Amino acid sequence: MTVLVESFQKRFGSEMAGPFFAFIAVMIFFGVASPQFLSQATFGSVAFQLPELGLLTLAMLLPILTGGLNLAITFTANIAGLTVAWVLQANGGVDAGPLAFALGCVLALAAGAASGVVMGLVIAYTRAHPILVSLSMMIFLRGLGEFLTRGGDVSGFPDFIRPLGHGSLLGIPVPLIIFIVCVLIWHLLLTRMKLGFNTYMIGSNIEAARYSGVNTRKVVVLVYTLSGAMCAVAGLIMLARFNSVRVGHGESYLLITVLACFLGGVNPFGGFGRVIPVFVALVVLQLLSSGLNLMGANQHLATAVWGLLLVGVMFLRWVASHYKFFNNRKG
Repeated sequence: MTVLVESFQKRFGSEMAGPFFAFIAVMIFFGVASPQFLSQATFGSVAFQLPELGLLTLAMLLPILTGGLNLAITFTANIAGLTVAWVLQANGGVDAGPLAFALGCVLALAAGAASGVVMGLVIAYTRAHPILVSLSMMIFLRGLGEFLTRGGDVSGFPDFIRPLGHGSLLGIPVPLIIFIVCVLIWHLLLTRMKLGFNTYMIGSNIEAARYSGVNTRKVVVLVYTLSGAMCAVAGLIMLARFNSVRVGHGESYLLITVLACFLGGVNPFGGFGRVIPVFVALVVLQLLSSGLNLMGANQHLATAVWGLLLVGVMFLRWVASHYKFFNNRKG
């Protein structure tokens, strides 16, 4: 077994081993426990439910790689969705045209990016802790949204928006296509672009990156701007899926995005992590939730199991690190 794990790590990277073996374990366990698990219905459900959580996880990933955090992701997504909703309402509601929706999408992306810019500027220039800055932004966006909507929902959108959340293209759900495109963009950003390289450098050692000539302030601002823009994309998908927008949509996703990043091998202190293992980790979490639902468990139990999974992953990593330590001493 040890030889198998080491061989896998050499071929695909050490961070891919955990998500891959977790995927195999989930498939075997629920495949045996529930005959309906290995069916088209299950995988179709996962394909439609995965994108909104996945997009928010991508929004969380970049700040974590710099050694930071963005606690405002869900409320940024909801504010972006509300921006589109208000533009549509101002242009006829259910009778609004594609141009109004396009304008709403542009303004939503601008709102999400603006949220990230503010956080990035404060973190970069005041050196305040990202948790405190993003927590402040989260509270601000939540209060602003509750004030503007009076705690209610905004609904009543044109029918042509529905395919964005429920449609399929060549048998593949449209939200999943959008998510996969975003995964590829993030993968290219981190592996082929200077911003990605600088992001890893800042996460590893921000002072060393600064002395190496990296404009660390610019990179931090760009990272949080992109995080906010990705939140806006998630907000658009959530609007189309629920056919309504309110401030609290997806609030439970916040900590799950951190879990998905950690399960995908991302260092919680920054500097190390890849997009593809995080994608696999997201699939594992969604399959785990679907499997528990098929066995009659509710979503609350699935959330509890996710928490136990995080504890288990931390324990296994501790065991693996000590195993390598003792092997190195023997060598």
